[in-house]
Amino acid sequence: MAEQQDHSPRIMAVIDYFRRGDAGRPDMLDGFTDDFEFFFPKFGIGRGRDDFMAFAAGLVGSFKAFGHDIDGLRFIESGDSVVVEGTTRGEDKEGATWEGGTTPGGRFCSVFEFRGALIARMHIYLDPDYTSRDEARFLWGKDRRW
Repeated sequence: MAEQQDHSPRIMAVIDYFRRGDAGRPDMLDGFTDDFEFFFPKFGIGRGRDDFMAFAAGLVGSFKAFGHDIDGLRFIESGDSVVVEGTTRGEDKEGATWEGGTTPGGRFCSVFEFRGALIARMHIYLDPDYTSRDEARFLWGKDRRW
């Protein structure tokens, strides 16, 4: 779905951010305002590149591999906002793996707000227990469709 050529420039900016981030490119934040706000569960709210790089270092430091399913991203655009729903896959430092849609962890929804052509706000909503180690909170068991 994400590869369609008829996406708006703002949706393409979001796709570009995911591609650059997954590749670990230092220019992944080029599409953001200098004072952008972001949110991630267990991190809280951060502002700007320095806060984001501290967040990213902590997150990336816990993984051997991580990536988004770019082709499977779904978008809703309204006004200055783009909402994206998708899945991730990866492996943590202990060797446990996940694949959103197949395992309990790995689904996300993010809300991007733009100021002009640049992203000014990105709030990421997900369960950061990617590899399902928090067994006590599987109140309905793990034998479900994911």
